[in-house]
Amino acid sequence: MNDATVTLVTCASQEEAERIATAIVEEKLAACVNIIPGVTSVYLWDGKLCRESERLMVIKSRRPKEEALRIRILALHSYKVPEIVTFPIASGHEAYLRWITEATS
Repeated sequence: MNDATVTLVTCASQEEAERIATAIVEEKLAACVNIIPGVTSVYLWDGKLCRESERLMVIKSRRPKEEALRIRILALHSYKVPEIVTFPIASGHEAYLRWITEATS
């Protein structure tokens, strides 16, 4: 059974993204984290239009780790309301999905 997930999280800096990524991989809450620089986010906050340069973390994990992963990200993140959005991986390369399971067990 495939229970693999992808979680998207934005961070204010490369350093913050790397700190969070290192912690969640070392703690086996994630198998892998890709950090994508150069993301521009445009959003409303406190009634104001904001435009920020951010880093996007693409986190590969599994459904049983979802709550612990969310709690850990919230503990490490600098934002008051960080983006933490999780999607199921509907299908993928079987060996890769198996590796995600092994890396997070």
